[in-house]
Amino acid sequence: MFSHLTVNQVLKSLLLSFAVSSASFTSEASASSATEEFVTNTADKKSDRVELQRWQATAKRVKILRDKWGIPHVYGKTDADAVFGLLYAQAEDDFNRIERNYINALGRLAEVEGEAEIWRDLRMKMYIQPEAMQEKYRQSPAWLKKLMVSFADGLNYYLYTHPEVKPKLITHFEPWMALSFSEGSIGGDIEEINLKNLAQFYSGESSHLVADIGKGFDVEPRGSNGFAIAPKLTANGHALLMINPHTSFYFRPEVHVVSEEGLNAYGAVTWGQFFVYQGFNQHLGWMHTSGGADVIDEYLETVVEKDGQLFYQYGAELRPMQVRSIKLPYRTANGMTSKTIKAYFTHHGPIIRAQNGKWVAVKMMEEPLKALMQSYGRTKAKNYQEFYEVMQLRTNSSNNTVYADDKGNIAYFHGNFVPKRDPRFDWRKPVDGSNPATEWQGLHEIKETIHLFNPSKGWIQNTNNWPFTVSGAVGSPDSSSPLQKDYPQYMWALPENARGIHALRVLEGAKDLNIDRLISKAYDSYLTAFEPMIPALLQAYEASEDAALKQQLAAQVASLKAWDLRYAVDSVPTSLAIYWGQEMVRSSAEKARVMEVPVLNYIRDHISPQERLQALQRASDKLTADFGTWQTPWGEINRFQRISPAIAQEYDDKQPSYPVAFASANWGSLAAFGMVAPQKTKRIYGDRGNSFVAAVEFGPRLKAKSILAGGNSGNPQSKHFNDQAEMYSKGEFKDVLFYPEDIKKNLERSYHPGQ
Repeated sequence: MFSHLTVNQVLKSLLLSFAVSSASFTSEASASSATEEFVTNTADKKSDRVELQRWQATAKRVKILRDKWGIPHVYGKTDADAVFGLLYAQAEDDFNRIERNYINALGRLAEVEGEAEIWRDLRMKMYIQPEAMQEKYRQSPAWLKKLMVSFADGLNYYLYTHPEVKPKLITHFEPWMALSFSEGSIGGDIEEINLKNLAQFYSGESSHLVADIGKGFDVEPRGSNGFAIAPKLTANGHALLMINPHTSFYFRPEVHVVSEEGLNAYGAVTWGQFFVYQGFNQHLGWMHTSGGADVIDEYLETVVEKDGQLFYQYGAELRPMQVRSIKLPYRTANGMTSKTIKAYFTHHGPIIRAQNGKWVAVKMMEEPLKALMQSYGRTKAKNYQEFYEVMQLRTNSSNNTVYADDKGNIAYFHGNFVPKRDPRFDWRKPVDGSNPATEWQGLHEIKETIHLFNPSKGWIQNTNNWPFTVSGAVGSPDSSSPLQKDYPQYMWALPENARGIHALRVLEGAKDLNIDRLISKAYDSYLTAFEPMIPALLQAYEASEDAALKQQLAAQVASLKAWDLRYAVDSVPTSLAIYWGQEMVRSSAEKARVMEVPVLNYIRDHISPQERLQALQRASDKLTADFGTWQTPWGEINRFQRISPAIAQEYDDKQPSYPVAFASANWGSLAAFGMVAPQKTKRIYGDRGNSFVAAVEFGPRLKAKSILAGGNSGNPQSKHFNDQAEMYSKGEFKDVLFYPEDIKKNLERSYHPGQ
């Protein structure tokens, strides 16, 4: 009697009969509801079984080899298999950081952290909407869908096989979630929106707001270095690449992921992503530095209320303001509650603050699908032509790229996503949103942007500085650098910096370089930022008529006068100079913001001689108060310590730590080590700067060395939590184990996911 019905229809019919006959004491509506829930639960269980079978089948095709450093070398038959294993291995090392990244990316942080994070969530939800991301997932090419499914499967299989792990919020990952976090830099473009200004606009609360510092500031100690060396300057005739991102520590682990479909990528992966962000394959390597082209613009919108509705002026017309209610759940001591914010949008983007009677909308890249395609695609490129083709997607919005390959090519791309704009406007400041001439006019082709391929100079450097010294100093007769006059101002955002000057010096005249000599240059100890500061101090001291102050500072000035401007763990003037510099930054930062100049430029050009001397006195007093004497060696102060798995690191002067010689990037230290966490200790404990660092030689057989802050595991009980800490503190590198025979010689364990 069921000949014309499907099996599912038959099952549902039988279940409905059972539910109605056995629930006669309930209302018809209740019986129907109970039946539908029963059917749904049954279907869910069947779906779960199918999903589990898929996970288990994939796991059998994946092998994870952990080497003696705990680094996972993930092998899969297909790219999708390898992605499954990569996410499983990441979850083994630090599921907490993976989940945190997606909680943040989905705008759900307040559900875990409480009301203080609702504005961060609002900022994310202005751009990340699950329904929109799900639609983009449905539109994805088949090859990318497979990878996104494997991304979710790898994490879900980890949770299934580790029931003791209790997620804070996300108990099941969906494939589309990969699109919410498709670009591997720390903040990405969205985090350029000032949270305090956003909160003020949507809540009306104006307390504790800070001024926007605007474009052109290198916030302490953000930065990265990328060096590429052509074969003519190397000892073995092979191109070299220095990969030196300056990120918050433990933001990326070190991984190796391989498939039989051509994937063989090694490097740093941002927790929870399925592409190597900074790294190399057997043919070529890529290093990203931040702060390329100006790619985010603000528009002053003229808002008009008419018949109870909001409009904004655009040309001769009034356009209706788009309004969207955004629900913001958040945790309280008594459970969950929520706020609903009515958010406003123009065609330029969301309204993020008010300024001088106008509303400010922000426009930035919104291409998560293409961004994910580009992020993954570059890891499989086999030569410069293929890498360039991937770059044609033009969605690497926040970064520059330094490149080298096994054919001896080196290259530089200053930005990648660069909107065309009318150069008559100053795009560093908000422009008139009512003027159609301020619209973006498409994107620049790569050939139109600031880029360099095989410069005659033989080397490339970028330190988040401007691109006009990328291969030689401005005005140098043999410089291969692009010329500033050839490009609109919006194609570059940051000025020259102390690290850029330093990089020029260590690379100028370089020859016979190999991996070790390149590392030595990347850790050169000179602190260029103090070059103008020390003479200015000496001049201020000689000219001062304050006899008492001069007497108090005589020994300190003598120490700095004799200093060679090089850091060392046993150096007293390094300690004194950096504490002195910190005092000047502290007293000058707000004034520099008002003048819209980098704070070190303000210190160099604008503070008085007396202020320089008074800052030195304060620095001496602080050193004495904290350490008993201002004559404290730098290594006693500057330390590496990892004692906590917490994302917000905890430090303790009584716990073990290692002395570190290299200093903050802002003082011109190429190897960067700075503390951005609120300082509750007397010592400085670095938590941002050199994190994953690698030097690579692209010969017939690839060679590389690397170092990672602390270790690859986020578990304090693991020996790989801190097994690289002492090496890291000394700037000593380990050999990268890239080939199967080398991995097997240094193998710790081999297993399938789930074993």
